[in-house]
Amino acid sequence: ILPFLSVNQILLLLLVLTVCAILYNKVHQVPSALKNETVDLESPDEMEEEIAVVICAAAGRMGAAVAAINSIYSNTEANVLFYIVGLKTTIPHMRKWIENSKLKEIKFKVVEFNPMVLRGKIRQDASRPELLQPLNFVRFYLPLLIQKHEKVIYLDDDIIVQGDIQELYDTKLAPGHAAAFSDDCDLPSTHEMVRSVGMQNTYMGFLDYRKQAIRDLSISPSTCSFNPGVIVANMTEWKHQRITKQLEKWMQRNVEENLYSSTLGGGVATSPMLIVFHRKYSTINPMWHVRHLGWSPDTRYSEHFLQEAKLLHWNGRYKPWDYPSVHPDLWENWFIPDPSGKFKLTRPDS
Repeated sequence: ILPFLSVNQILLLLLVLTVCAILYNKVHQVPSALKNETVDLESPDEMEEEIAVVICAAAGRMGAAVAAINSIYSNTEANVLFYIVGLKTTIPHMRKWIENSKLKEIKFKVVEFNPMVLRGKIRQDASRPELLQPLNFVRFYLPLLIQKHEKVIYLDDDIIVQGDIQELYDTKLAPGHAAAFSDDCDLPSTHEMVRSVGMQNTYMGFLDYRKQAIRDLSISPSTCSFNPGVIVANMTEWKHQRITKQLEKWMQRNVEENLYSSTLGGGVATSPMLIVFHRKYSTINPMWHVRHLGWSPDTRYSEHFLQEAKLLHWNGRYKPWDYPSVHPDLWENWFIPDPSGKFKLTRPDS
C-alpha cells in the first residue's frame, strides 16, 4: 500500500506544481509587459524627441542668452535640452543666473569651450574685434560639443523665438545635407531692409574676389548668401563630410592669404561657411529667421510683420539690450534681470 500511496502523493505534488507554474506565468505577465513598455520609452525614436538647442553665453552679453532661452522655453511644450556654451570665466555667472530665476525649470547642460582650438586659425582684424570672440566659432565645432543627438539647432544669442521650436526642429534636410540655413534672398520684406541700409546679400559682400583662391572656387559673386545665425544641423552628415576640418582649412588659408575679413559684410565666421556649404544646404522657412533687426538704429519692420515672425534676429551692431536699437520692446519682453546685478540694460533714461 505504501508504494501506491507514494505514487499518488507524487502525482498530487506534480499537479500542484503545474498549477503553481500556470499561476506564476499569469501573475508575471503584467511585469513583462511593463518591461517591454520601458524598453519602448527608451527607444531611439523616443530619444530623438529631445530637442538639442545650442546657445552661447558670452561675457558682456549673457542677458542675450537668457532672453533667448526664456523665449524658447516659454513658447513650446517640446522636450528641449539647452546646451549653454561658455568660456571657463563666464560659466559660473550663467549657471547662477539660471538657477536663481524662473529658468531653473529648464533642462540644460553647461559646456566649456576651449579657445585653444582656434590657435593659428583667426586673422586678427581691428575693425570689428567683437567678431573675433572665440564663441563666434562654436558653430564650427558642434559634433565635438554635442555627442548623443542626431539633429541639433544652433542659435545666435541675439535672437528671440516667438514660435514653437518644434517647428524649426522639424525642418527637413535633404539627403546628403549636413545643415539648413536661411537664404538671404528668401524674404521680400527683408529685401527692402537690405536696400535701405546698403547691406550685402551675395558672396561678393563676404569674399575677396581679387584673390586667386576665391576665384578658383568658381562661385559667382552674385550668388545669394545665407545667414548661419540659425542652423538646423545633422550631426551624422557633419561628421561624415568632415565639415569642421573643411571650415578649419579655410580659416587657416584666410590667416595666410587674407581671403575675407571683418571689413566685409559678414566678418570671419560666415565666410568659411559660405565656401564649405555652397550649394550643399537645405533651407529654413523664412519666417523662422527674420533678421537684420540690429543693422540700423533707424530702419524698422512693420509691427504686423514682426508679429507673424517665428524668430527675430538682431544681427548687426545695434543690439536690443543696448541703446540705440530698434524694436527693443519685443526683446525685453523675454529678458530676465541678472540676480547678481552685473548685466544691466542700456536705456535712454539709465
